Amino acid sequence: MLYQITHTTQYTYHQAVSLCHNVAKLQLRNTGSQVCKHTEINITPQPDIKFAYEDFFGNKVTYFAIQREHKLLTVTVLSQVEKKLPTSATLHFYAGTKWEDIQKVILEPGNDNFDARQYIPQTDMTLTTPEILQYTLQSFTPGRAMFEATKELMQRIYTDFDFKPGFTTVATPLSVVMKERKGVCQDFAHLAIACIRSVGLPARYVSGYLETLPPKGKEKLVGVDASHAWFAVYIPNAGWIDFDPTNNVLPADQHITIGWGRDYADIAPLKGVILSSGPHQLKVSVDVRRMG
Repeated sequence: MLYQITHTTQYTYHQAVSLCHNVAKLQLRNTGSQVCKHTEINITPQPDIKFAYEDFFGNKVTYFAIQREHKLLTVTVLSQVEKKLPTSATLHFYAGTKWEDIQKVILEPGNDNFDARQYIPQTDMTLTTPEILQYTLQSFTPGRAMFEATKELMQRIYTDFDFKPGFTTVATPLSVVMKERKGVCQDFAHLAIACIRSVGLPARYVSGYLETLPPKGKEKLVGVDASHAWFAVYIPNAGWIDFDPTNNVLPADQHITIGWGRDYADIAPLKGVILSSGPHQLKVSVDVRRMG
């Protein structure tokens, strides 16, 4: 499956900005289920400084600075990605691994699970509470398989929480999400991660896109696809397994990965610092289109 993705971010400033420094994490990375064939980044106004690098987690990063006055900033990323057909052979083979066994194996000395260990500690966005631990233990019962427990946790979040755009922001703590039982994909991913980490297991935040299909007989609208977030857990010898609690599915061909980190802050699409005294307006448009 070949997809073309157009992601446009536009900042409109009420007062002219004389200087801005920005970090963009919008380039797709190659994974076991996808290969990025082409990426093109267009920035207006033309940056005075621009260079690319990889962050600590291996995500592709573009830094750019604009050192002259402007009232509009537009960043458009065009990507072509090929999705591979998922294989469940390895997953099924290791699906019976108990979560308590992973707890022990992951902390054993050596390099085998070194990368996964960095995804165990809590972060500001994934703080565990007694309520979150209690919620987790309803699925993570003694002797249960890691895959089975995680899948049920995903299903429970999907059932127990309402998808409510606009109710939360990136600063909304999980304690509020737990109390109100509502949020968006970012909140649900953070909640699942907090749950997994509350029992000493690694979980990472995955940022990407989700193709939305139009109703039968209707034309696909441009810009209605969305940036999306889900989470992944680690099973030794099997690797990282993705789960999408917003849609209660295991991500497959319609999920396209940008990158990952410990939480949203590690893989925020675009962030920066501006020199200006006025407010701004943000507009984001995403289009995910099948090419064949």
